[in-house]
Amino acid sequence: MSRNTPDAARLFASPFSREYWRCAAGEFRKQRVLIFAALMIALRVALKPLGIPIAADLKINVAFFINAYGAMVFGPVVAAVAAAISDTLGCILFPTGVYFFPFIFIEIAGSVIFALFLYRAEVTAKRVILSRFCIDFFVNIVLNTPVMWLYYRMVMGKSYALFDLVRVVKNLAMFPIESVLLILFLRTVIPPTRKLGYVFSGVDGLRFTKKNIALLVALVLIGAGAVTGYAINHYNTTSLSAGYAPAERLARNTEMGDWAVAESDRLDVEDTVAVIESARRRVGDPKLTYTVALYRLDKAAFDAKAAADEKYTLDTVKGYSKSKAAADDALTRVATATAVTNKKTGEHLSMQIEFD
Repeated sequence: MSRNTPDAARLFASPFSREYWRCAAGEFRKQRVLIFAALMIALRVALKPLGIPIAADLKINVAFFINAYGAMVFGPVVAAVAAAISDTLGCILFPTGVYFFPFIFIEIAGSVIFALFLYRAEVTAKRVILSRFCIDFFVNIVLNTPVMWLYYRMVMGKSYALFDLVRVVKNLAMFPIESVLLILFLRTVIPPTRKLGYVFSGVDGLRFTKKNIALLVALVLIGAGAVTGYAINHYNTTSLSAGYAPAERLARNTEMGDWAVAESDRLDVEDTVAVIESARRRVGDPKLTYTVALYRLDKAAFDAKAAADEKYTLDTVKGYSKSKAAADDALTRVATATAVTNKKTGEHLSMQIEFD
C-alpha cells in the first residue's frame, strides 16, 4: 500500500502495521462512523435475544451478523468500545442472570477478531471463515471457559466443569453454518455499504470455491481433533474423587479401608481410616486406579474432639477428603495403597500397600 493512497481508500493486507491502527483509531474522529456505530449497537442489543432455530438446543444468534458488519466498517478500536456498550445495555435491557463483569471481555474479543479480519481488508470467504473459526474456538470455547469457571465460583458458589462437552460440540457444529450464512450476508450488505463510502472491498472474494470448502472442512476437523485430544487428556488425568458427593466419599473410603484391612495383617479394622486421594482411569482401559492414604486413628484424640464437637463423628473422619485428613491431628498416616478395580463392575482386582 502506497503512502500516497488516499486514507479513505486504503486497504491493508494485515492488521500488523502502525498505519492500520492509526486508521482504526481515527474512526473515532468521524461523526458518521460514530452514528453508524450507535446504530449497530442498538441493532445488536435489540437482536440479542433473537435466534434462528437449527435443531434441538441449537440456534443462530442473529446479533453476530450485526457484530461482524459493524466491526468491518469501524474497525477494532471502535468495535471494542461498541462491544462493551452493547454488552452492558444488553444485560440491563435483557437480563438472563446475575451481571458478571468479565463476560464483557468475551464480547470485546469477538468484535475485535471480526474487525482484525474484515476492517480495511479485501473481504474474502477465507477471511470470513477464519474469523468465525477464531471466535467459535478461541473465544467461545477457550476464553469463555475460565470466565464461566469464575462466574460459577464467585457468583453461584458452585463448581464448573472446565470441559463442557455440550458447549464445545455446539460451537463446532455451528461454525460451518454460521460461516456460510455470514458470507451470504456480507455479499448482500457490502455493495450498498461500499456505495455509501463505509467500506472499500468488493464481493468477488466472497465466492464458494473448492478451496474455501476445503478450508471449512479442514478447520472443523482441526477443531474436532483439538477438542478430542483435550477430552482424552482430561479424561485420563482428572481424578474422579474430586467430584465425590459426601455420601459417596464416605462409602468409597470405607470400602477401601475394609479392603486394605483384609489385605494386610498390620492394619486393624477398628483404628484404620482410608482416604481416597485420587481415582484415575484411561480411555480404553477397563481398570480404575485409586491412590489411597491409610491412617491410624488415635482414639484418645478422637474421643476428646468428639466430646467437644457433636458433629465430629467416626463417619465424619471416614468421609474425609485428602486435605481434611491431613489437617486432623487425630489421624497418623501409616501407609499408601494403590488399588485397582474394574471400571464397570467395581470388582476388586489388586491392592498394593506401602507402609511409611
